[in-house]
Amino acid sequence: MEQHVTPCEDAPPPLMYRVERPVFDEAYLHTQLLHPRERSPKTIRQRLAQQLHCSSERAKAIALSFLPILTWLPSYPVKEYLFGDLVSGLSTGVMQLPQGLAYAMLAAVPPVYGLYSSFYPVLLYTFFGTSRHISIGTFAVISLMIGGVVVREAPDSMFTIQALNGTATNTTVFIDTEARDARRVHVAVVLTTLVGVIQLVLGLLRFGFVAIYLTEPLVRGFTTAAAVHVFISQLKYLLGIQTPRFSGPLSALHSVTAVFSDITSTNVTTLIVGGVCMVVLYCVKDLNERFKKKLPVPIPGEIIVVMVSTGISYGLSLSENYQVDVVRTIPSGLLPPAIPDFSLLPNLVTDSIAIAVVGFSMGISLAKIFALKHGYSVDGNQELIALGLCNFVSSFSHTFAITCSMSRSLVQESTGGNTQIAGLLASMVVLLVVVAIGFVFQPLPQTALAAIIMVNLLGMFKQFRDIPALWRTSKIELAIWLVAFVASVLLGLDLGLLVALGFAILSVIYRTQSPKSVILGQVLDTGLYCDVDEYEKAAECTGIKIFHSNSSIYFANSDLYLNALKEKTGVDPVHLQAIRKARKRKLKKESAERESQNHKSPQKMSAVVKLDVELGVTHEVVAGGGSQNHLEGQGNGQVAETHTESDSEETRFLEPLCPVHTLILDWTPVNFIDSVGAKAIKLVIKEYAAVDVCVFIAGCSRTLLAELRTLQFFTGVATPEMVFPTVHDAVLHSRRRTAPPTIPAIQ
Repeated sequence: MEQHVTPCEDAPPPLMYRVERPVFDEAYLHTQLLHPRERSPKTIRQRLAQQLHCSSERAKAIALSFLPILTWLPSYPVKEYLFGDLVSGLSTGVMQLPQGLAYAMLAAVPPVYGLYSSFYPVLLYTFFGTSRHISIGTFAVISLMIGGVVVREAPDSMFTIQALNGTATNTTVFIDTEARDARRVHVAVVLTTLVGVIQLVLGLLRFGFVAIYLTEPLVRGFTTAAAVHVFISQLKYLLGIQTPRFSGPLSALHSVTAVFSDITSTNVTTLIVGGVCMVVLYCVKDLNERFKKKLPVPIPGEIIVVMVSTGISYGLSLSENYQVDVVRTIPSGLLPPAIPDFSLLPNLVTDSIAIAVVGFSMGISLAKIFALKHGYSVDGNQELIALGLCNFVSSFSHTFAITCSMSRSLVQESTGGNTQIAGLLASMVVLLVVVAIGFVFQPLPQTALAAIIMVNLLGMFKQFRDIPALWRTSKIELAIWLVAFVASVLLGLDLGLLVALGFAILSVIYRTQSPKSVILGQVLDTGLYCDVDEYEKAAECTGIKIFHSNSSIYFANSDLYLNALKEKTGVDPVHLQAIRKARKRKLKKESAERESQNHKSPQKMSAVVKLDVELGVTHEVVAGGGSQNHLEGQGNGQVAETHTESDSEETRFLEPLCPVHTLILDWTPVNFIDSVGAKAIKLVIKEYAAVDVCVFIAGCSRTLLAELRTLQFFTGVATPEMVFPTVHDAVLHSRRRTAPPTIPAIQ
């Protein structure tokens, strides 16, 4: 059965937009229509008094902003949130244990310090953080950056000892691991203290916006490179071989070369244990992903691997019988607070800045994602303060720098976590292990921890999928991603981040210096103006060129803006001036030739004068050096012919140099202009005025107009009457200005 769909007869009529008003320019708007408010500038004393003003409401607001827990804890809905926070806290704590042990290896410190770093900062963030869902603690990228600094400041070569083997000629070189580890812990703690100070100062100075300079492609390329570094650093633990740890440029290549040069000494038992752990972890993660909607909580694959591998290692004595490296000593209880050795500070300033910015960027990006999903807001400045306090205060308790962990945050949110009560419970789980049962993990094989780290990198390696997506959407962002990745892999994470940040800033400069410039045309019977090359309904206005460039005008691109203006409009004042001068020279040459011809025939001229007298012709000198002839009776044919030639030459000289009489600069996309840009625009207005082409400006924002007045732009050739609020105002004014005068009818 065939159905016919008829349009709805009751469809509402189109919404009409009718405005009838005079054509406005800036002079009229500023003086007659808008009437700007008169505001007296505040003195420094008044500004200080306003900022330092204290009241009970202000004190309460400061307290709530500094301790965000006070905003939600008094109204905490126990019945609704407690069970979810309990399940989430236990799940996250169970996951935090093996990751803390594993990421301590990346930081080149004993594993127990990873547990310390999973307790103190998490406890502090509960009180000072604004995000309700992120999981604070150890993270692979930050741990690896710390490890690079630690190995650089305390390399193995500093702790080598030569021992005699019975004779003076036979010596054995070994490393004093206790002294090395103690020194590396000191370096990591001092670095963490400095990171905390930097983050705290930036937060107090309201510098939370610094994260915007780490654009998403940059962060994703950087973290992918960090994943490559982490994976390479764990190969020796997976294979059970002894290789030195490298830092600095090309450290990744040196590490790979060292692993493959010593691959023949692989411990097969270590490789089998690590390989089985990786397979089990991958399968568990795949099951969690496939059945995440059906599972009440994710399967804790990492803690299962840790417990099973620890039991097997203890039962089979893998360390003694098969030379499998294990965690060994984990002291019970918490270490007493101690003041870091600040003599190491001068060598760590640059590294601490990089770690502070990267740590904050990772945390705030994930915090904003969860805040948007659950309908609340996070304060970037308070997040900086919270991370700074977590790092600074915790460093006195022997921790290394922390930030937000992606994998644990996803677990904390997906298992029902609603507030940082879940993080508090997770830290209690870590505290229980540190105080009571830490010794249980002493037989844990290091290859199992390496497997945990490698499998957790799977999410970061999936970021390689960004490359084809960015290729289709934005080539510049793809370039940023690739530069961040390649530079960080080859130069190291610290220098790589600096190179990537510099390239990202250069890309912004490139975009401002390579804007899209178009000529606009009017869509028929509307006040809309679009690109004439892109839309066939947009037609250029006769004698008017409307230039549009989507960039601001400042010292770096002012010349490029003017060049694009001349190229797109096809109106070059210098070229037109040259044409005018050439016409003038030609006119002078023709006049000189006529005068020379007249001087060569004086007899003929005298005869003409005589004839003129006889015929009663009078000659009067008029302005401009010409003559006006009044004929009485029959006119002189020769004189009339000469005048006709002169008039045609003057008309040819005064005719327009080009068909364009008006240029309109559409400044709708212009956000700012500096003194260099303002001078360049005034100069080009003067150049076009010299060839009888008027320049108008349209679409300026009030902020931009205020900047122009501050720069004293409206002096000389530039006046407020040249500025119009819209392009259509400027077009209507141009048409009226160039329209021929109306001649009244003769009655």
